Amino acid sequence: MAQMNGAQALTRQLEAEGVDTVFALPGAQIMSAFDAMYEVRDEISLIQTRHEQATTYMADGYAKVTGKPGVAMVVPGPGALNAAAGLGTAYACSSPVLLISGQIPSMFLGKNTGQLHEISEQLDVFRPITKWNHRVTSAGEIPSAVHEAFRQMTTGRPGPVELEIPPDILSGSDDIALVGKETFPHPTPDMEDIAAAAILISKSQKPAIIAGGGVV
Repeated sequence: MAQMNGAQALTRQLEAEGVDTVFALPGAQIMSAFDAMYEVRDEISLIQTRHEQATTYMADGYAKVTGKPGVAMVVPGPGALNAAAGLGTAYACSSPVLLISGQIPSMFLGKNTGQLHEISEQLDVFRPITKWNHRVTSAGEIPSAVHEAFRQMTTGRPGPVELEIPPDILSGSDDIALVGKETFPHPTPDMEDIAAAAILISKSQKPAIIAGGGVV
């Protein structure tokens, strides 16, 4: 364990998971994360966009080109909703994309006090277009939540996930333990099925193969 704030735990766990690039647009609720990103600038490249929609589309493109999960980070409310477009595309294409979205301060959640960028039930907005999403409730939970996000993205059918972190959680400090990187198992094809398919194709006069985008 080491003393650090939630934002530092976030960036260091991302680094532990092998992340080398983050696509983001800064804002009030995630400035602690940007400060922490500066501390790891030699390990993680921060690509700042002009619109939140670009963060998730760029993360999706990064995932497709590199074969590694793409990471995007935006403010809550309208920022997160803008980013939802790219996340929806990632969901349809089975791309492993992590969206880290800010949130209003924890003490105001569910109270409808008109906080900056507050929208009701932000988590529910993303459930139809993610494999998994979660709101972090303590700084110490961040490493395990990030690790779970990577497990969800890369096991079974790949897909996008969303982590929601309030600003007080990002700025709050604690003795925090990072989680070690883990290589998650990938399903392997049945070789007998492949051999049988090859025989069918070889005997066909005019074969047609219909395959999803995930085979590429």
